[in-house]
Amino acid sequence: MSTPAAFDAPPAFAEIPVVDLSPLWGSRVEREALAEELCRIGHEVGFLLVVNHGVSDGLSAAVFAMMHRFFALPESKKRLIDKRCSRHFRGWEPVGAEYTNHRPDIREQIDWWTEWPAHPADVEPCYLRLLGPNQWLPDDVLPGQRELACQWFEELGGLANRLMGALSLGLDLGEDYLEDYFGHQTMSLSKFIHYPPTPEGAAGVNAHHDTGFLTVLDPGPTAGLQVQNRAGQWIDVPSIEGSYVINLGETLQAMTSNYLVATAHRVITAEERYSAGYFHGPSLDAALVSLPLDGRFAAAAAASPHHTSAGFMASIAETEAGVADMSSSYRPSTYGEQLWNYFARSYPENVAAHYG
Repeated sequence: MSTPAAFDAPPAFAEIPVVDLSPLWGSRVEREALAEELCRIGHEVGFLLVVNHGVSDGLSAAVFAMMHRFFALPESKKRLIDKRCSRHFRGWEPVGAEYTNHRPDIREQIDWWTEWPAHPADVEPCYLRLLGPNQWLPDDVLPGQRELACQWFEELGGLANRLMGALSLGLDLGEDYLEDYFGHQTMSLSKFIHYPPTPEGAAGVNAHHDTGFLTVLDPGPTAGLQVQNRAGQWIDVPSIEGSYVINLGETLQAMTSNYLVATAHRVITAEERYSAGYFHGPSLDAALVSLPLDGRFAAAAAASPHHTSAGFMASIAETEAGVADMSSSYRPSTYGEQLWNYFARSYPENVAAHYG
């Protein structure tokens, strides 16, 4: 791969790039050119839209139809999979149940994670308590929900793996490096979301970084997703039919010594909105150590104050101590620890109810 000619700090972006992924199925030269472009965008923006991605054409429409049917159900039916009843933090939650940056989000959602056999409730390390079954509605309430969610996991996970391969290539690690690093007991999340119109002074989801490695989002046709550039401006993410939004998380940021960045984003919508996300993650015991990158990547990050100061989401205790949002210097040692911190920060009542 080519070496950047200079290590000047990149300018603040004014729009979200759109990338054609068809070179993923091309020659080595074509894949390398795409890999370099993806790493450049990951360094400068941290967000992009992708087309020609290889996901089935009808999957998005089927998922959104399922979401409309689910969220139209009476609350008594939704509570059949109430997240508060799951010690593995899976299922439906009402508006205001999740906290982002210690403020309630104005959205309701269903969370489904990769399924693995459950450990005892007192297992250590505590992040192993996250492994377990999902909650599914009976077919007479919402037919085909489980099968469609599993297809979403499989196809979006395949797209995420293709993107991780391209990022690996762009970082001079070889195309299989990150997928091999992920291990065999991977832990990924699908989140199906319904936003009512956002009240004045609130947010559908408050400004935040994503926790993990890489997010694939179908934002739907309704506007509302915004990304913050380094000048502090909020940039609207456009809706392009057939595309997916890709963004990077704090874990990949830290493992690339802040060369790739997790970019702050939020949702504020003037009308009812639906979206579906997939959050790609490795095994819980995956060590969050620096990748063996060429020194030019660290040099490029060091040349940019934005990159050198990029932090993690702050815990409740840090916020109370005066640490600014997304400015935590704490670094977990494993992906499981990072996830457990997310749950403790976002669902303190659920954690207390199940684990004290």
